[in-house]
Amino acid sequence: MSYNTPAVFSVSSGKGGVGKTNISVNLAYALSKKGYRTVLLDADLGLGNVDVLLGLAPHYNLFHLFFKSVGLEKILLDTKYDFRILPAASGVSEMLTLSSGQKLELLEAMDVLEDEVDFFLVDTGAGINENVLYFNMAVQNRIVVVTPEPTSLTDAYALIKVLHVQHGVHHFKILVNFAKDDKEAKQVFSKLYTACDYFLNEVSLDWLGYIPTDDSVAQAVVNQVPFCEYAPNSAATENIDRISENILSWQGDEQLDGNIKFFWKKLLFRGEYSG
Repeated sequence: MSYNTPAVFSVSSGKGGVGKTNISVNLAYALSKKGYRTVLLDADLGLGNVDVLLGLAPHYNLFHLFFKSVGLEKILLDTKYDFRILPAASGVSEMLTLSSGQKLELLEAMDVLEDEVDFFLVDTGAGINENVLYFNMAVQNRIVVVTPEPTSLTDAYALIKVLHVQHGVHHFKILVNFAKDDKEAKQVFSKLYTACDYFLNEVSLDWLGYIPTDDSVAQAVVNQVPFCEYAPNSAATENIDRISENILSWQGDEQLDGNIKFFWKKLLFRGEYSG
């Protein structure tokens, strides 16, 4: 099962500690189990931990691409869950801000994957630093993860505001994590929607779904296994599966915005590059 051009989306958050990377790992798991060729990029470049959640010890990571001239095909790492990852370095200050040349280098390197991927997930860092903004401008769709904590909502709003006001991004998918039930999750979404609707012009927030508070999620993290694998019948796994089905409906979505317009040249050359 494959598509002519990879679907590229980010998973971001305004603050850390909201479970963003765990959601990215399990979305990659769910899409790959549906037969889609899936790659997860750990774009928290200086503090990457996708490999840790999976219990992996990569020999190479993106530091080696930028500073050691190692090709992307050597960095790309298979997992036993049918998806692949591009691991980031951890504790490497040189990776905290990419230069313009390194951004172009990454763009060039992605050409290797263009015909081998159906879904390309970008797990960004938290906050509004330059790398987070860059990767969110370089994708087709953006998932923003929030929790019921007021600070999470405040920081998610700040991320959306910066991407909208400074970079012309209008469309966001909202995923609520650590909600006790559907009602609480919808209340969280409603608060963020109301704030964006009142203060930001032409911002579109779409409800993507929620992940309930579930003890099996924390247990899976401790065991370094995706919770979809660790607890396949859990409420969290059922909701990730629903969200992955929602993501499948994005194919062919032409509501695209931002400045960079994806990683792949095929799309750039179709006239979708605007800055």
